[in-house]
Amino acid sequence: MTWEQLESNCRECRRCGLAYGRTNVVIGRGCKTAPVMIVGEGPGQKEDETGLPFVGRAGELLDLALESLGFSENDYYIANIVKCRPENNRTPTEDECEKCLPYLRAQFALIRPKIIVCLGNVATKAMIDKSFQVSKARGIWYTKNGTLFLATYHPAALLRDESKKIEMWEDLRKVKIRLYEGLDT
Repeated sequence: MTWEQLESNCRECRRCGLAYGRTNVVIGRGCKTAPVMIVGEGPGQKEDETGLPFVGRAGELLDLALESLGFSENDYYIANIVKCRPENNRTPTEDECEKCLPYLRAQFALIRPKIIVCLGNVATKAMIDKSFQVSKARGIWYTKNGTLFLATYHPAALLRDESKKIEMWEDLRKVKIRLYEGLDT
């Protein structure tokens, strides 16, 4: 599958009810050959309006954290589990996530990241293990099919509880260290 095919498939998708309330499909942003892929749960209102993930307040916080750690725009690609905004910014259901996962898997196949960072419970459960809670799984490296995974808090959670900012920053710092000191360390 090519990027053009993936984008077309996402725009034409009607697998779940989210497609009928969206303004735009939100596929991703960043470097399409990046070694790090950052995965959130789903688009919010600003993302639905622009068609880009993480452009609201949570996205600004994520961008600030990545920039402060010295990540370049070539280091990462940002996407979400679901590509359409759940109404009222609710959490996507497990069924909605399952129906959208083939698109995310296609993104993985195209990007071939070395590290996947899961932001929040929805991404952590969908990508690492359905039984995981980000509060227990965060900051710990997991390997699946030769890819490294690390879970951390979703930046939206940090807007509600600033005490978690340091933990998220430390988790992203682990990614930076692993990326630049070698994936085997």
